[in-house]
Amino acid sequence: MAPVIETGHAKNVANFADIISFCTGYGLQYNPGKAALKVINLNTLLANAQQSINQVNVKNTDYNNTVNNRMIAFKALRPLSTRIINALGASDADDEVIKDAKTINRKIQGQRAKTIDIPVDPNAPAPNNVSASQQSYDQLIEHFERMVILLQSEPTYLPNEVDLQTVQLEAYKLDLKARNQAVTDAYTAISNTRITRNDILYKAKTGLVDIAYDVKQYIKSLFGASSPQYKQVSGVKFTTPKK
Repeated sequence: MAPVIETGHAKNVANFADIISFCTGYGLQYNPGKAALKVINLNTLLANAQQSINQVNVKNTDYNNTVNNRMIAFKALRPLSTRIINALGASDADDEVIKDAKTINRKIQGQRAKTIDIPVDPNAPAPNNVSASQQSYDQLIEHFERMVILLQSEPTYLPNEVDLQTVQLEAYKLDLKARNQAVTDAYTAISNTRITRNDILYKAKTGLVDIAYDVKQYIKSLFGASSPQYKQVSGVKFTTPKK
């Protein structure tokens, strides 16, 4: 998945700062009747826009960190499941129990993918695929939970290896659940932060881009369409994201 390009938002904010600089430079001549176009309010809008972009960057980093942490935790699942089957096979468990465990293990193993994608697009839903077979993290947790329950019900499953013991397997299952939920929560956070950012920058009439256009119009009416002042601001470009 290709990364989302964020430079458009930052460029809009940087260009808005340029517009404010020109307006400030006009001194007392720049005196719009509309409150939102006054320099003091333009600076407030600029500060809010800068903060919103910073928050998106922070939440984006948090999101990718939680995705990476989940990947690390799940990386151990398949080899651990194979070791469990071997340990169960070395116990006195009935053949039917071992057969059931192997069935669960096959579901856990799935079809291995050559690589696991690292999500870099917080606009997209939280990634839930770990292989070409489209096994989901939720499904893998469910399969592993069934495995743990099966082992807990088998009295002869008593491995000496600590990480194969049911207490540790239960703890690992809970860790997988927690990390999976953390990705969902982090996606919610980045999504909400982007909504706030987009409102500040692009909301009709009150957003940064529309305010910038209004400032240009005021300067055009103040100094004239052919004035050097209007030429200063008319060349400052703003873009809106595609819907």
